[in-house]
Amino acid sequence: MNSTPGFEGAAIAHDPFTVVNDGGRAPALIICDHASRHIPLEYADLGLSESQLSRHIAWDIGAGEVAGRLAEILDASAVLCGTSRLVVDCNRPFGVDSSIPKTSDGVTVPGNANIDLAERQRRMECFFHPYHDEIDRRIRALQEQHRALALISVHSFTPEMEGFKRPWHVGVLWDQDQRLAAPVIRELRRNRDLLVGENEPYDGTNPPGYALHVHAADNGLPIAVFEIRQDQIETAQGAERWAHILAKALAPVLTAHGAGNGAK
Repeated sequence: MNSTPGFEGAAIAHDPFTVVNDGGRAPALIICDHASRHIPLEYADLGLSESQLSRHIAWDIGAGEVAGRLAEILDASAVLCGTSRLVVDCNRPFGVDSSIPKTSDGVTVPGNANIDLAERQRRMECFFHPYHDEIDRRIRALQEQHRALALISVHSFTPEMEGFKRPWHVGVLWDQDQRLAAPVIRELRRNRDLLVGENEPYDGTNPPGYALHVHAADNGLPIAVFEIRQDQIETAQGAERWAHILAKALAPVLTAHGAGNGAK
């Protein structure tokens, strides 16, 4: 795994995706749509400053590190997106405004202001589709080997948004299918030091999460979408701690589902 230096540095990868623990034996697949803040040189940082690109608008701070370490603990493979969501958001369907945002949390993105349909399609072909095609390929391969397969998606969220201090340490999102989400929430709540949100700080139905619907629902697969508060995982120590917290909660649930090798 190519790490993100200092949790603020360049990309986890300069390719459309990075695979962690490629030979993972557990029939569970971990994905991270916003693992990287990398913007290809041709886009000249989309006209943004380094201070702006070090913020959450460019990527989910710490999420890629948690996802990669979780893959190793669970002995599952992980696919991490290698491109900033400001170039194209790999958790949004093509055509919605947030797919290639003109603004993000009050910050105008000059490089996205006047792009045409051809450029939008180019970004999808270069960055979006390779990442999701790899996820699709691995889902098909795992389904051929196992009757039970689970998806795990890792994100992070800001401690404060629009003046509201978000109290949750972690949230678990879902839409219609709670097969993984509900028991994982119960396991997380065994730790009384954690404040666990159910469809908080985001709802699994809004905004429309691409992976939750296309990779999970369309394939009939259970999924747990984790949102971890960024101040919990902005350091290497924090990311390591949360990888173990998630692994401890997931291990019995995956075993019950028939998709677990157990945490190492």
